[in-house]
Amino acid sequence: MTEEDSRTEDEVKSTVDFEHELDYYKPKKDHYNFYFTYKIVHPWWDAVALGMEDAQRKYLEKGVTITYEYMAPEAASAEDQTERLHEAAKRDFDVIGVDVADEEIISPVLDELVDSGKKVMTFSSSDAAEGCKRIAYVGNTHNYEDGADLTEALSNKDLAAEKENANNFRNMANTDSMTGVRNKHAYSEMEAFLNQRIINNEIDKLAVVVCDINGLKIVNDTLGHAAGDKLIKDASAMICGYFNHGAVYRIGGDEFVVILQEKGYDTMHEVITEINNAIEDNVKKKELVISIGYSELTPEDQMVHDVFERADQMMYKRKQELKQMGAPARPE
Repeated sequence: MTEEDSRTEDEVKSTVDFEHELDYYKPKKDHYNFYFTYKIVHPWWDAVALGMEDAQRKYLEKGVTITYEYMAPEAASAEDQTERLHEAAKRDFDVIGVDVADEEIISPVLDELVDSGKKVMTFSSSDAAEGCKRIAYVGNTHNYEDGADLTEALSNKDLAAEKENANNFRNMANTDSMTGVRNKHAYSEMEAFLNQRIINNEIDKLAVVVCDINGLKIVNDTLGHAAGDKLIKDASAMICGYFNHGAVYRIGGDEFVVILQEKGYDTMHEVITEINNAIEDNVKKKELVISIGYSELTPEDQMVHDVFERADQMMYKRKQELKQMGAPARPE
């Protein structure tokens, strides 16, 4: 072997013997069988073979057996390739890979294979006519463009699905299962976010409304938890109905918090007057009663909890007022 031959072999090995971890990919089967047909024995035929052998070995180490047929004629022939594809279609290959010999002749053959249920890929975007039904292409004569297009397509698909799943899980984690409003976990996240904005002097309008259901324990004890659950749902619906420009959170069994900003902040006093009037009417009718307290962010406040504490204190005062009016209350 000459020095030049040795150097060429080393270059080939360095090209194909790369360290790509496959741990993130979980095959669905423990055996795959592939068929690869090239249009001609090209100059990098041996390099491709080395890469395939290396991938085969790595998967075998992980318990996945890969078998394949890898062939090409001495001279390009669309007729010969068509015959080989039809023969391959009769056998049980997981994927048929094609280095297209003639786009015009072979593209309809690929469509025919796909229509019959075979999985077919080509080795370049230029390897088949536009609209060909292949499942993928993996790059060849247009490596950079093909790789970029394929990566973008697969990444966008995977990221979209991943994002949707993440959003679904996040919504589940942040939603109160009984009422459908945000839960205590979501409130904690919002509190941390608002605290940072307070530190950065980025909030002009912020108010916290604390709402507590009167008599929930009495209902649970006398009418059962099903009636208590209905009372909680009715309270949630009433709070959401009036504070429709705020973010409503259920942070405890009978306690809700509303965060008001912008339009919700601007209309707060009007809305609280309206809901309090409705609640006082409910006291007379022996219906749903909610005690409400509220407070606004002041320049002295360092965190949302400062505002919450004042609103909570007002809520307890309101609870005593409603008790004096005849609202249900826990026995002392």
